[in-house]
Amino acid sequence: MHSEIREKDGQKKYYLAHSFREDGKVRKIRVYLGANLSPGELESKRKIAERKLEDRVKKKEVIRDPYISALTPPELKELETLEARGELRVFHLSEQDWTRFKEAFTYDTNAIEGSRVEAKEVVEILEKQKWPRERTKEDISETYGVAEAVDYLRKTKEDVSLEFIRELHRIVFKNSKPFAGEFRAKGVEVVVQDAYGNVVHRGAPSIQVEKLLKQLVRWYKRNKKKYTPIVLAAVVHNQFESIHPFQDGNGRVGRLLLNNVLLKQGLPPVNIELRNRSEYYAALQADEKRGDIRPMLELILKEYRALRKMLRKR
Repeated sequence: MHSEIREKDGQKKYYLAHSFREDGKVRKIRVYLGANLSPGELESKRKIAERKLEDRVKKKEVIRDPYISALTPPELKELETLEARGELRVFHLSEQDWTRFKEAFTYDTNAIEGSRVEAKEVVEILEKQKWPRERTKEDISETYGVAEAVDYLRKTKEDVSLEFIRELHRIVFKNSKPFAGEFRAKGVEVVVQDAYGNVVHRGAPSIQVEKLLKQLVRWYKRNKKKYTPIVLAAVVHNQFESIHPFQDGNGRVGRLLLNNVLLKQGLPPVNIELRNRSEYYAALQADEKRGDIRPMLELILKEYRALRKMLRKR
C-alpha cells in the first residue's frame, strides 16, 4: 500500500492505494483520505483506510483453501474430528420429519432476515393456504418460496454450480423481487449493516462476483472428497456469504446451499434457528475476519442436536 497526492483547484487530495495484477494487467484500488490534511490527520485517516483497503483487496483475491492457508496440520486434524466429537449420527428423515423440518427451516431462515411471519402462521400458509391478513405479500410469497426450495433440494441431483445458485434464488424470490435469479449487475454493490448502522460486511465488487463464484465451484469440486461433509458445507456457505452475489436474499440462498452440500454428502439437512441468529452472525464474522471456521462448525453441530430433539417430539 502507498499514499498518493493529487492537486486540483488549490487542494491536495490524499489517497491510499494498492496495486495488483489481474488477468495479466496491473490494476489499482484506491481509498480517498481527504483534502488538505495535516500530518496528524493523514496518519489517523491512513490507519482507518488501511483496514478498508485490506477488506477490498481480500474481495479481489481468489477463493483460498482456508485449511491450507490458515491452519497448521495439528489444527486441521482437530478440525476434522469436530463431527466425531459432536457425536453426529446419520439419521433418516421420514416424510413427516421432512414436513416438520421444512416448516421450521422456512420460518427460521426467513425470520433471520426480518420476516414477520410467525412459526404457527408458516404452518397455516403451507398446509391450509391460510394467509394472515397483517403480513405482507412479500413475506407470504417468500414463505412459499423457501418451502419450494427445500422440496427442490430433496429431488435435484445438482451439486454446486452457478446455474444451481441462480435457480435457488429464483425459486425463493420469483414472486417478490424483480431481480430473482440474477447476480448483481455491474455497479450494484452491497453493504450489510447491524442494527446500529455499523458496517459488518461488504460484498465482493460486482464485477468480481461471477469470477469468484466460479472459483468457489472449482474449489468445491476439487475438495468434496477431501474434507468431511460439515467442513465442506461450512466453507461453501461462508465463502458464498462473503461474496454476496445477489442484490438481496444472500442469507437464505446461502443456508439452502449449505443444506444441499450436506444432503449430497449423505447427511441430513440442518436448520439455523432464529434464536441463534447472533451466534450465526458471529460465526460468519470469525471466519471472514480471522479465518476461524470453528464457530460455524460448532453451531452446525449444535443445530443438528436441536433438530434431532425436535423430531423426537413427534
